[in-house]
This record gives sequence, C-alpha cells and structure tokens, in this order.
Amino acid sequence: MRIGIDLGGTKTEGIVMDASGDIVLRERRPTPQIQGYQAILDNIKDLVDALEKQAGRQCTIGIGTPGAISAVTDTLKNSNTTCMNGKPFKQDLEALLVRPVRIENDANCFALSEAIDGAGREYSVVFGVIIGTGVGGGIVVNKQLLTGSQHIAGEWGHNVLVANGPACYCGKRGCVETFLSGPALQYSYRELGGDTQLTAQQIVEQAETGEAVADTAVQRYLEYFGQALSVVVNILDPHAIILGGGMSNIQRLYTEGRKQLAKHVFNDELRTRLLINQHGDSAGVRGAAWLWEADETPD
Repeated sequence: MRIGIDLGGTKTEGIVMDASGDIVLRERRPTPQIQGYQAILDNIKDLVDALEKQAGRQCTIGIGTPGAISAVTDTLKNSNTTCMNGKPFKQDLEALLVRPVRIENDANCFALSEAIDGAGREYSVVFGVIIGTGVGGGIVVNKQLLTGSQHIAGEWGHNVLVANGPACYCGKRGCVETFLSGPALQYSYRELGGDTQLTAQQIVEQAETGEAVADTAVQRYLEYFGQALSVVVNILDPHAIILGGGMSNIQRLYTEGRKQLAKHVFNDELRTRLLINQHGDSAGVRGAAWLWEADETPD
C-alpha cells in the first residue's frame, strides 16, 4: 500500500493506493500556508496518520510538490508556497514521520503516473507535459523517472524560445513558459486588441466560434507550441508526449499543434504520439504514490 500526497498552495490531497493502482482512500485538506512552514509539516503528518489509521497499516509515502529539492543544498527551491523555499523539507518530514519519504515536483509525478498506468503505459520513453499557469515536464524511461544530476530533467518551460522576449519569473527573457502558459495566451490576445477580461479558456472558446482576434491568438499559440516542443523531440525522441494542465484541453493541440510540431522536427516524418492525459487532476497524487517500487519498503 502506498500513500501519495499532492502538496499544493491551497490544498493538500492524500490517497492510499494499492499495488494494482486502485485508489482505496482519499482525503483533502486546506494547506495552512498562512500559518507557515511548520504548520504545513504538521498537516502532512496528521494526514498520513489519518490515512494509515483507516488503511490499518503503515504505507510508503511519496509527495509531489511545486518546486524541487536542490542538488546543492538539499533544500526546497522554486516552490510557489514561498515559506517552504530554502527549508530542508525532506529531512524535516522524515524526522517527523520517522521513516524515509520520496519527493518530486508535480510535473515529474504527473509524467510518472501517466507512464505507468495512464495514457503512456504502452510506451518506453514518455515525456509528460504540464501546461497551465506555468509550463513544466518530466521524463520517464521504461517506467522509471529520469531526474538528472541537477534534478532539472524535463524542465523545457525555461528554455529560451524567443531571444529578448517577455520577462520570465526565473530571471531570463523569452522562456517557453512566457508563450505557452495560460497567462501567456491571455497576454497575446490582449496585445492583439482582445478583451482584457477573458480567461484563456474563454479565448479558446471564442476562437472556436470563429472570432478573428481570438483565432489569431490561438493560431500563434499553436505555432509556438510546435516550435518549443520540437526541441524536446529532437533531443529526447520520446515514443509519446502526454499533455496535462488546463491548456491540455485545447483540442487543436492534437491536430494543428501536432502539424506545427512536425514542421520543426528534424525528420521527414513525425512518429511521436501526442496524447491527452488519462488521469486528469489525479495524475499528480497518483504519481507521488508511484515513487516507490512495488517491491520496496521503507528502511
């Protein structure tokens, strides 16, 4: 039995998953971000205790969180729950729970879940993509997560797509994220003279009705999508790319977006499958549970 925890800025979700991947227990609680770092740790411990009491046994624990553990300092970095940045999150949580835990960022957990028993389960090399408020990715090879020596494998969202483009929170300009996130589509639409109040989803809906400005913005988005993702395909050559996050629901990504991708790939034929996720919002928490192998137990 595995516990998976999805630690978000507003909610903390925990599941108990059995060896076949079925979720047998689920519980959600608010993330006490305002109360600070220690309150977040205590909330996770309380959630684990409650789930294990219901399960009637001790479980392995995997956690998915925005941000990643620094390979240099062993502290959390790049988390939007800012009170956690710079903190030895893994060590502190292991001390509180008195056992090892495994922690990965949310994009890696998404990719692992979809590669093991989701849309990518039939493929050896899977690139999982999250496109929503931000842009991230994870790489899974033969059902094993590939994190890299610096724990940044799959972070295609912070490759520069357009030199001297829009400023990105990471400090660079023209990152993929500044063109493919939901806010990026809104910015592009407004720049073309569109309604400043529309959400990314509403812009896509307007484009589907034939509204000219929205369609231009979406068409530009699809072109950037193909160009940005082609770099990943040229380097990794995955068998399948699985899309997740709010922007993955744009149906044109799987038709026109794929054609744009094919234009930029260094080959005369694009064989890579481009697929929507199977597990939806549950992919992250499921991936956290899958961080432990079936035959592993905590020390």
